[in-house]
Amino acid sequence: MNVARRTDTGPSGGAPLARAGAAVADLCERYFPDALVFALAAVLLVLAAGLALGETPVKLVGEFGRGFWGLVPFTMQMALVIIGGFVVASSPPLARLIRRLARVPKTARGAVAFVAFFAMLASLLSWGLSLVFTGLLVREIAARLKGIDYRAVCAAAYLGLGSVWALGLSSSAALLQATPSAIPKELLPVTGVIPLSQTIFLWQSAVMAIVLIAVSVSVAYASCPGEGRARTAEEMGVRFQDPSIEIPKPRTPADRLENSPILGTIIGLLMLSFLVLEFRGTSLAASLNLNNFNFAFLALGLLLHRRVNSFLQAVARAVPATGGVLIQFPFYAGIFGIISNTAIQPLMADLFVKITTRGTFPLVVALYSAILGLFIPSGGGKWVIEAPYIMAAANAWQAHLGWTVQIYNAAEALPNLINPFWMLPLMGILHVRARDLAGFSILQLAFHTPVVFLLCWLLGMTLPYSPPVLP
Repeated sequence: MNVARRTDTGPSGGAPLARAGAAVADLCERYFPDALVFALAAVLLVLAAGLALGETPVKLVGEFGRGFWGLVPFTMQMALVIIGGFVVASSPPLARLIRRLARVPKTARGAVAFVAFFAMLASLLSWGLSLVFTGLLVREIAARLKGIDYRAVCAAAYLGLGSVWALGLSSSAALLQATPSAIPKELLPVTGVIPLSQTIFLWQSAVMAIVLIAVSVSVAYASCPGEGRARTAEEMGVRFQDPSIEIPKPRTPADRLENSPILGTIIGLLMLSFLVLEFRGTSLAASLNLNNFNFAFLALGLLLHRRVNSFLQAVARAVPATGGVLIQFPFYAGIFGIISNTAIQPLMADLFVKITTRGTFPLVVALYSAILGLFIPSGGGKWVIEAPYIMAAANAWQAHLGWTVQIYNAAEALPNLINPFWMLPLMGILHVRARDLAGFSILQLAFHTPVVFLLCWLLGMTLPYSPPVLP
């Protein structure tokens, strides 16, 4: 990696929003600790809450320990979402597609809007795919299109994670609720199994995604600095090396086997054949779950890379990005164990009922989920913490359970626009800092928040209640 020394001190020009964004990002870099710190602090918080409610220390510690390993399957599934998205996005065919796409935009503003659109479109398939795909797209565009503001186009590449990813096929909460084996046994009676037809495939969810994409692309286009105010990659001292995977010339029989396209192609086709059988006679919404989602991406990865050594190199590059998920989710599971098996759950469920009405329930859930997302930047892990009392309150108010999941999904993405945790993979690809993206991300947040809250409330009134359905 060849990255020249960065001499910029923040967004240039006199835009108050850009200066405010840089100030917020600086505060985050100085005072915002790693997400694991918040997970550990949350353990202490729920322990203290349990003690205050009269639970014994022995019971609290026991529930924490027994719950600690309860999300192991889900943790592995989330890690594979990241790996599968990275493997597909970094494959040679998609690299060629990215080079072709990079030739489409002819102006700086058009390029920023173009990247924003593809970031969100890709995130509806997989948020892992979105980060890598659009990151590589930005690199190609920045090399081809002179005069483009590098901060604006990099912020556009992150919009998938800050807007609609959780409304798409890789939604952690929706996929968990559609996968009986992934739902903790204490949560199952509260929520039941909720098929994707009742979450991400609702027409209301599609309307929300379309509106957010339109808003995001429009804001990205309008906020792109014009010539004279733009900060290019060259001005920011950013230089790139070729990200393509290098395959050495085979020298041994083992090398030739690893370099052969036959094995990967056969296994990839075998995996896709299984999915055809799995989906035969049923709808996509009924059959798609975390296991089938990851299975499909791994199969595509094998087929797109073809050669085993290329596939393995892509996996090796993706693994470091899974570290936060692997170490944090067990602590979220421990928190869930305490909440769901002590007096905390009925207290929180009762509190949500007391402070809301049937009409205001969607707004309170959205606000609570967005605020908590600042401190627990994990869609799946945070859902496991919130679900016991939010879904219990949804049952009490007879709110549509699937739409409650979607309210959580839409609101949970909002803090991603200012929380640097999920920016890390993209920052590594593009050689930027969180502060470089903050001004444009905060601007998107200002537009997204009222739109999300309005749609969560308005569209929720169109859906009837159905009680939990057990497998």
